[in-house]
Amino acid sequence: MTLLDERTHEAPLSAVTDLFDRVRAQTLALAAPLSPEDMGLQSMEDASPPKWHMAHTTWFFEEFILKPSLPGYQPRDDRFAVLFNSYYVQAGPRHTRSRRGLLSRPSAADVLDYRSHVEDALREGVARNAFSLEQDKLEELITLGCHHEMQHQELLVTDLLHAFSFNPLLPAYVEPKPAPVSAVETAEWVSYDGGLLEIGHDGTGFAYDCEGPRHKVWLEPYRLADRPVTNGEWIAFMEDGGYSTQTLWLMEGWAVREKNGWDSPLYWWQQDGQWWTYTLQGPRPVDLAAPVVHVSYYEAEAFARWAGRRLPTEAEWEAAAEPTPIEGNFLESGAFQPVGRRPGLWGDVWQWTSSAFSPYPGFRPPEGAIGEYNGKFMVNQMVLRGGSCATPKEQLRSSYRTFFYPHQRWQMLGLRLAGDQ
Repeated sequence: MTLLDERTHEAPLSAVTDLFDRVRAQTLALAAPLSPEDMGLQSMEDASPPKWHMAHTTWFFEEFILKPSLPGYQPRDDRFAVLFNSYYVQAGPRHTRSRRGLLSRPSAADVLDYRSHVEDALREGVARNAFSLEQDKLEELITLGCHHEMQHQELLVTDLLHAFSFNPLLPAYVEPKPAPVSAVETAEWVSYDGGLLEIGHDGTGFAYDCEGPRHKVWLEPYRLADRPVTNGEWIAFMEDGGYSTQTLWLMEGWAVREKNGWDSPLYWWQQDGQWWTYTLQGPRPVDLAAPVVHVSYYEAEAFARWAGRRLPTEAEWEAAAEPTPIEGNFLESGAFQPVGRRPGLWGDVWQWTSSAFSPYPGFRPPEGAIGEYNGKFMVNQMVLRGGSCATPKEQLRSSYRTFFYPHQRWQMLGLRLAGDQ
């Protein structure tokens, strides 16, 4: 079984190399506003420096495509195989994750040279039809590498936000944009019949291994709010003692809240009687109508309990989203923060579900190091759906599952309420 198992053969290799060119250019565009000093920042073990993301996504193409299947390929530097491997045990030794920020060498300029070296080799190999792989397999691996890089584009900007948040200057990554002015809309409820349904990837086009196999689930009738929970609603939760009422919280969540002193979402503070937040546009007053972001699963679950609702299961979310156009605020908008003000299932914030990240019935990881991509993370993490303001739109489909540990907050994480009919 491969990551693209049972997919249809969709496009000639030129279409895949076009995707490669677009994705690689997008990463360079994201790095364009950064100084060499910015490129090396690492604020915690969960995050990585921008230049590491740029090098690791390059290593992926080199390790899984160029080295094994392009005769005569010469690496830019053999030592990069250790520096820029993330967690692929079968691919060899790895530099310690928490010390990526100590890698002043190679420089940001060296990383850009490395990217060019790998890109030139891949394009030339395609042009000469020089790869030892069959075209289907080559397309599959290039496509996987592109989607892998899109995931790291999102990580690049959210890791950068976390790193910049420690700077007393609270620098802006992009120029601030005028905040929308509109009233907070009351959430409406959309009803779904439930029944015996199928979820999971249908085999057409790209998907990660963890999105399949497609399988049947039984859903009782349910309802979903037509928009994510807003900052204004979150402030009401806070003012009603949401962070100090232990009975609202899971026991483990309460312990994490106490240990970390949480009393608001990440990056929030109060100033002159008003809530402020730090964003990639710099410090901003909290927008009451925008979706709340940077909240953990524990906080989301406590809010849902306070509201007399619950979080949706991932099957409920997917069944609702499958016939829905993918429209919303994604990476391409350049806002890099939630804006809200429209109903819909997609964009702005990833939405916590009540579902643990576990294998679907019949799941089998691919052979070799590629099989380490998702399968070995299927424990102690929760699934989120819908994409965010930092997610490339091209990444998304109704079966796409992202996952984080329940205590994590630095990603663009929010919530949507669900209920029973």
